[in-house]
Amino acid sequence: MITNIDHIGIAVKSLEESIKYYETALGLHCHGQETVESQKVKTAFFAAGEVHIELLEPTSPDSPIAKFLEKNGEGIHHIALATDGIEGQLKKAADAGVRLIHEVPIDGAGDKLVAFLHPKSTHGVLTEFCQAR
Repeated sequence: MITNIDHIGIAVKSLEESIKYYETALGLHCHGQETVESQKVKTAFFAAGEVHIELLEPTSPDSPIAKFLEKNGEGIHHIALATDGIEGQLKKAADAGVRLIHEVPIDGAGDKLVAFLHPKSTHGVLTEFCQAR
C-alpha cells in the first residue's frame, strides 16, 4: 500500500551549487549526502515538511541521470512513493499493464529498496516505489 510521497528527485549538474541554492535561497538544510553506486549518482537530501527533496548528480556519463540531463537539462526527474510492500506494489502495477523498469527492487539511497515504473506507462511521470528496510 502507498503510504505517502517520500521524495521528489531533481536532476542537477552540480550538487555543490544546488545545495547552496536550497540552503541559502530557500532556507532548507541538507541532512545527508550519499553515493549510490548502482545508479551512478551522488545524492543530497532536504526535508520540506513530511516530503523530502533528493538532488541527483551523475557520477558517470552513462548514468541514467547524465542521460536525463543531456536530454532535458536540470529539473524534476521523478516522484517517489513510499510503500510498506514494494513487491506487492510492483505486482499491482504490472497487473494493471504498467511497464516496470525494475521487476525486482534494487538498493537505493537512504538504505531503501527502490523500483521504478517507466514514464511511458505512467502518463509521463517517472515513478519510484521505495520501502525502508
